[in-house]
Amino acid sequence: MRLVAPTVFLALFALAAPVTPVLAHGPTPQKVDQSVTIAAKPEAVWKVVGTFAAIDTWHPDVARSEAVDGNAAGGRRKVTLKNGGTLDEGLDEMNDKTFTYSYRLSDADLKALPVSSYSATLTVTPDGDGSKVEWLGRFYRGDTGNEPPEELSDAAGKTAMNAYFGNGLKGLKAKVEGGKVK
Repeated sequence: MRLVAPTVFLALFALAAPVTPVLAHGPTPQKVDQSVTIAAKPEAVWKVVGTFAAIDTWHPDVARSEAVDGNAAGGRRKVTLKNGGTLDEGLDEMNDKTFTYSYRLSDADLKALPVSSYSATLTVTPDGDGSKVEWLGRFYRGDTGNEPPEELSDAAGKTAMNAYFGNGLKGLKAKVEGGKVK
């Protein structure tokens, strides 16, 4: 009786083994980072942007913003967008000395933004004679399953968050510099 060499046996076994499909993985965190330079000192910019619930005074996509518990950590704002969606956001940290605050989305509203959750930080820093405002956000796509529909994909979330932050920063710049906001 002739024996099959072990390497040949393993090769034949590997070919005969059922082919297993590659499994898709769940969502990965996404990031957006937008900034704008404003011709005003950080203190002047902070007077406009530093009240957590006052986003409706400078963001052109926001119809209304309602505050709960003000600017202290744990404070909340309910933001109603012009598209009819709402963002329920909680303030994690507010620092009036370093001109920064961090917050997060509490409950997803896919009509507002096609993301399942996000956290964001807005910071105002000196930049020459003016200021730089940076808005950084991390989020997950709207559908956290393995095969999301296109409108709830990573790309859709990134596009929407970039537009929301970009429009907001343009509105803030216009408000602070005296231009038209809405």
